[in-house]
Amino acid sequence: MEGKHTHPVRCAIVPPYLLARLAELDDPRFTAAAEAARRSLRVDEPIRSLRVEERYNSLLPGTSSPRAASVPGTPNRTIGDADQLQVVPGRVVRTEGEPAVADVTVNEAYDGLGATHSLYWDRYERDSIDDDGLPLNATVHYGRDYDNAFWDGERMVFGDGDGEVFNRFTVSLSVIAHELTHGVTQYTANLAYQGQSGALNESVSDVFGALAEQNAAGQSVDQASWLIGEGLFTDQVEGTALRSMKAPGTAYDDDVLGKDPQPDSMAGYIETDDDNGGVHLNSGIPNRAFYLVAEAIGGYAWEAAGQIWYDTLTGPNLRRTADFAMFARATAIAAAQRFGANSLEHEAVVAGWQGVGLAVDPLQAAS
Repeated sequence: MEGKHTHPVRCAIVPPYLLARLAELDDPRFTAAAEAARRSLRVDEPIRSLRVEERYNSLLPGTSSPRAASVPGTPNRTIGDADQLQVVPGRVVRTEGEPAVADVTVNEAYDGLGATHSLYWDRYERDSIDDDGLPLNATVHYGRDYDNAFWDGERMVFGDGDGEVFNRFTVSLSVIAHELTHGVTQYTANLAYQGQSGALNESVSDVFGALAEQNAAGQSVDQASWLIGEGLFTDQVEGTALRSMKAPGTAYDDDVLGKDPQPDSMAGYIETDDDNGGVHLNSGIPNRAFYLVAEAIGGYAWEAAGQIWYDTLTGPNLRRTADFAMFARATAIAAAQRFGANSLEHEAVVAGWQGVGLAVDPLQAAS
C-alpha cells in the first residue's frame, strides 16, 4: 500500500459542476441559491487553505479539542459552531457524552459522527478514522448559506445550504459518513484525487456512506434506497438525492439543476479535465458495480460486499494511483482470500464488475 495521510485534498460532497450551474442562474425564484453557489465556489477554490484559519483558531479559548486517551471502540466527538464565518474549528458547542442541545444541526452532526464510528467499529473493528481512536471533530454553520460539506484532512465541515435548492448538510447520514470515509481512505490507500483513482476515492466514500445509513437503519440490500444525500434537496427540486448507486444518472432531473450526469458503465465513461478529471462523475461506475455485488449476495450489504471493499481499501493490493481495472482485480482477490475462489461472494464480485463493462479474469483474480 502506498502513502499515508500526506497533503490531504479537501473533498466536498457537492461537485463543482452542480454549483457552477446554480451560479449561472438568472431566475428570480432562485436568487439566493445563485448567490450562495457563487460564494460556495469561491470558498471551494483549491488556492484557499484552511490551515491558516486552523492555526489561528486553535489559539482561541474554548476552540481546541486535544487528543485524549480513550477506550478502544468508543467515539470522542467535538462539535464546533463557526457562526456563519469561514473559520474552523469554531466555538465548541457539544463534546462527547454531553446531552443534545437546542440546535438540530449540532445534534445531527454529533449523531452522524457516532453512527459512522459504529459502522467501522461494529462491522470492521476499525477504531475511528485512523484505527487508533482519532477524535471525530466537526464544524457546523460554516460560512453564509454555504452549499457544501467537506473533509479537510482533519475534520468535517458543514454548510447550512441556501434554503432554496439545498437544505442543511447535516440532514443526511450518507453525506456525513461519505466525508468521514475520505479520512479513512486518507489513512489507508490514500487514493490520488485525480482521474480514475479520484473517482474510486469518491466511490469508496459513497459505498461506506450508504452502508452507514443502512447499518443505522438495519436495512437489507433490497430495503435500502442506495441514495447518497437523500434529503439535501428542498421540495423545489425535482430530485431525490445527489447520486444513486443503484441507478447512476437518475438521482435528479430538474429544469434548474439539469439531469444527473453520472454514467452507470464504462460505455458512458466521461473524459474531462474538470472536477479533477471527473471524480464525481465517473464514480457512478464503481458505485453501480458495488451495488450489483451486494444485490447478488443479498442480505446486509455491510457483511460481505462491504467487508470485501474494506479489505481492499486496507489491504496490500491497492496502489495509490489505481484505476478501475486495478481496483476491480483487487476486490476480486480480496473476495477470494476471505470467502474462497469458488464462493458466491467471489463470483458476485467478478460479475458485478462485468456488469459495468470491466472484465475481471476470475482465475487471475483468485491467485
